[in-house]
Amino acid sequence: MDSGDDPDVPDSRGRKKRYHRHTPRQIQDLESMFKVCPHPDEKQRMQLSRDLGLEPRQIKFWFQNRRTQMKAQQDRSGNCWLRAENDKIRCENIAMRAALKNVICPSCGSSSCTEDSYFDEQKLRMDNSRLKEELDRVSGLASRYLGRPITQLPPVQSVSISSLDLSVGSYNDPAISTSLDLDLLLRNSSSFPHTYCASIAELEKPLMMDMASNAMEEVVRLVQADEPLWVKSGSDGREILQLETYERMFKRSGHQFKFPDVRIEASRDSAVVVMNATTLINIFMDASKWAELFPTIVSKARTLEVLASGMAQSRSGSLALIYEELQVLSPVVPTREFFFLRCCQQIQRGVWVIADVSVDYPRANELTPFSQSKRLPSGCLIEEMADGYSKVTWVEHVEIEESNQIPVLFKDLMDSGWAFGAQRWLTALQRMCDRLSCLAIAGLPARELGAVAPSPDGKRSMMKLAQRMVNNFCANISASNDHKWIALPGLNDAGVRVILHKSTDAGQPSGVLLSAATTIWFPISPESVFVFFKDERTRAQWDVLSNGNTVQEVTHIMTGSHPGNCISLLRGFNSGQNTMLILQECCTDALGSVVVYSPIDVPAINIVMSGEDPSSISLLPSGFTILPDGRSAGGQGASCSSNPRGGSSGSLVTVAFQILMSSLPSAKLNMESVMTVNNLIGTTVQQIKAALNCPDI
Repeated sequence: MDSGDDPDVPDSRGRKKRYHRHTPRQIQDLESMFKVCPHPDEKQRMQLSRDLGLEPRQIKFWFQNRRTQMKAQQDRSGNCWLRAENDKIRCENIAMRAALKNVICPSCGSSSCTEDSYFDEQKLRMDNSRLKEELDRVSGLASRYLGRPITQLPPVQSVSISSLDLSVGSYNDPAISTSLDLDLLLRNSSSFPHTYCASIAELEKPLMMDMASNAMEEVVRLVQADEPLWVKSGSDGREILQLETYERMFKRSGHQFKFPDVRIEASRDSAVVVMNATTLINIFMDASKWAELFPTIVSKARTLEVLASGMAQSRSGSLALIYEELQVLSPVVPTREFFFLRCCQQIQRGVWVIADVSVDYPRANELTPFSQSKRLPSGCLIEEMADGYSKVTWVEHVEIEESNQIPVLFKDLMDSGWAFGAQRWLTALQRMCDRLSCLAIAGLPARELGAVAPSPDGKRSMMKLAQRMVNNFCANISASNDHKWIALPGLNDAGVRVILHKSTDAGQPSGVLLSAATTIWFPISPESVFVFFKDERTRAQWDVLSNGNTVQEVTHIMTGSHPGNCISLLRGFNSGQNTMLILQECCTDALGSVVVYSPIDVPAINIVMSGEDPSSISLLPSGFTILPDGRSAGGQGASCSSNPRGGSSGSLVTVAFQILMSSLPSAKLNMESVMTVNNLIGTTVQQIKAALNCPDI
């Protein structure tokens, strides 16, 4: 309670005193003192009384109430731990009973083993007795915290996130609670197949190797063939697969059975990248490195099983079963999940083929029961070139289940094939290879505009920190199955969406983080929107937290040949926070851009500049993603230019913020936090519209 006066104590006239609320400055100073000394003595209370203009009695009451509040929070945290222990014991008991029912005798194959059944039963009885004693002990501890006896554990029920009530109630009425339990909003990691641990049966491995071999042959033919299999589009120059010709050339079993809502996406493109072929092969065959190489496309990737290791240096002959989830950088576009075989083969000196094909067997369907999407034989041909370069020819070929969940804003982009086509993969690969080549160069080019001049090791450290910031940002705004976004009334049909999650990573602030995002369409080219967000001179026009103050670029590090790919360290003028800087990375290619930034304090940036490991530095990234809208460039007016590859007249801009809602892991989401971040996004969007002269969209 923020009052220092007891509201129940009458005054000299017999009336109750008015409820007195402290000012924000008084509360801030009291909180600062409480962190240092929760039990101030009389001398300290008198000093606070003089500094804050409060009565010593008010100071005393405030500290008493604050200590009571802290103890209640600690008690609730203890209750959560005890409940988790209780559930764990109960699950162990259930698992043991299930295991007993499924016991198979190794000698006769019967459903029960009679020789040792007596001893097994006795052991289970002893374990059950021990578990009951443990349960009684934990229940006793829990009852002391809850103030009532616990007679039975309530059944665990799944809660639908969309059914949660976020309506505003009275903050003072205990019967109308505006807070939601954190457990109901935490990201549900059970949707990701962590539990996939069953090895592939030996009988299935030859079939999978044969499937991979056939896919390899098909990928080679798809790469080498031209017309009539591939025909260039007259509008944007893309190569289009002629499906009738393809079906005549490649006969696939079961191809005549098609789902009615499944469509084919096929594309091909080639490019030269700044990375040697061996390094590319090693990255492609490692699912974790694969996901790090494509943070804007791959939200998750995991090697489920290695079926063949192949040769040590060239990786030729290697075969792996991989799970991946692909994303568009917006919380409103559903992700795509694939379980597929990936094989690598060196077909001649300096030439490799990477081939992918979805696995068509029951266990994959059990893990993604609602997806009819499949990766048809796809992949790339990698040719080694001089001076550490490689030529990559990419073929993307998938069957995708049509989804009614795609918002109108993204329908043109998804239907155009730009979102996951071969061109998208190659432009992202070129940009990341440029970045990695800059990271490997000792004398990285940089422009120091102020007193901050990092050493070569410091530049590498800053690049690693910025890459972690970008990866974290991309992972947090996707519509992954374990991201349960809650839709709020928003600015358009995409709306504003929020999600709560508990942070325990060393690279993020510890506590409960609240993320919010929305997507807006602008009738302006993606390049123009990117330049607007990147330019520090226009930052005050959209950055609500800058309070209209300009910023200065202190350090500038190029991360590629394109001038828009760079890392900046920004310092605000007249902000009153001389110890706080902004770390920002801008990434752009022909088919998308991101601008990601995070506040960082001077001690942390000094660690980075000295070249030390930045993994312990906490960042809370926010930013923007900019995508072409996939519409035709014609008929939109002179202000709407198409992208370099042709095919977009406007931009889809996703605005995303992260805030540390509470440093306590047991904190709950309340409407005040939701409205704060909702207003932050709304104000930012309005300022962007005004700056880009698009007030009516």
